[in-house]
Amino acid sequence: MTVEMGQPRKRRTPLGFPGCLLGLMAATVTWSVGFTMAAPAVVAVDARSKQWYLSAMQAEEMWKTTTGEGVKVAVIDSGVNPSTQSLKGQVLKGFDATGAKGDEYDDYDGHGTTMAELIAGTGKGGGLQGLAPGVKIIPFRVTDTEFQNSHSVNANDAEDAIRAAADSDARIISISMGSDFPGRGEREAVKYAQGKGKLLFAAVGNDAQEGNKEQYPAAYPQVVGVASADREGKVAEYSQNGRIVDIAAPGNGIPHWCDETFQSYCDGDGTSAATAIASASAALVWSAHPDWTANQVLNVLFDTASRDWEKDTLSKYLGHGLIRPSMNILKGKGDPGDPDISPLTKERTSGSPASSASASAQPGKGETDEKADDTAMAGSTADAEKDDNGRLGLIIGGAAAVVVLGGGAFVLVRRRRAG
Repeated sequence: MTVEMGQPRKRRTPLGFPGCLLGLMAATVTWSVGFTMAAPAVVAVDARSKQWYLSAMQAEEMWKTTTGEGVKVAVIDSGVNPSTQSLKGQVLKGFDATGAKGDEYDDYDGHGTTMAELIAGTGKGGGLQGLAPGVKIIPFRVTDTEFQNSHSVNANDAEDAIRAAADSDARIISISMGSDFPGRGEREAVKYAQGKGKLLFAAVGNDAQEGNKEQYPAAYPQVVGVASADREGKVAEYSQNGRIVDIAAPGNGIPHWCDETFQSYCDGDGTSAATAIASASAALVWSAHPDWTANQVLNVLFDTASRDWEKDTLSKYLGHGLIRPSMNILKGKGDPGDPDISPLTKERTSGSPASSASASAQPGKGETDEKADDTAMAGSTADAEKDDNGRLGLIIGGAAAVVVLGGGAFVLVRRRRAG
């Protein structure tokens, strides 16, 4: 089935990196500020230096143990250009679900290629350095609203792409796009992917201040909804919140390809980047423990997430907390738990429900705690009345020094990087 040009369609947008460059005076939060380089060498210096989260998450140290080798990640997005310097040799054959001219390698706006580079980029030639450079990317091209308005497209592209990814060799499915509306076919495709042992991540959206409507597929119970945080652990003002959020990852101030010409990078914010970084984090853990199931990988990510509230209690802003794969890779922390029970639904991934004891032991997706919400927005419980900037006083990976004060409060001494 196709949708003809101009025919109404569900709104689907990439969840990160605004489509136009805004002036600082016009932005209510720190959105996208573009910069154009005159030479590739300048691109190399500026793009890499702005990936602040790599040091914060102790990437270099983790790469001594694993780079994500042996793991494939499906990127469902606008397509992935395999010819960028950072992605040469990193991209495998995928699937084009758009029904339009071109294939999965024809990225129509640069968004999907950015996501792939954030996951598996080698950093060569001035490109972005991926958090898991040993990973291989399998691209699945779907449409966004703008593409739908100018092409005849497959109306079922999202569900077709998810099913195709589920049938592929990818262990992880990363989706940095979303729609305000659920769909039966998409919902069933998500369940199918979970039944095939896949781990699905999706962006929760960037409209917290403009309606905060739940985004799909992130809102489906079987999908890990990813929120965005900045370098100080502050919840991004735009990052949508509620029962949709399961975990948070860095999403602010991260370079992205400006457009489909792949000439330069721009600055940007969004849950798109956070989703890619969360997917790469899962790939690192899975690579280090190749015999684990998707449930065990996710259990460890939830268990080791940085938070200043009770374990197994969800914040509607950060879910289980800030993602920290280094806690497992470098320190061996994290309980993998039951290989057959989903930490999201508390059900057996075969479809049979877990025991009532297991189901009630931890809150399922959508069950949040007010104390955790207050903590996520205001820092530690002890600092809640002092800090109204939404700061979460927690370390993301280990690059900053942490001083533990009375009452469990945390104060960060951050290292600053030039550029």
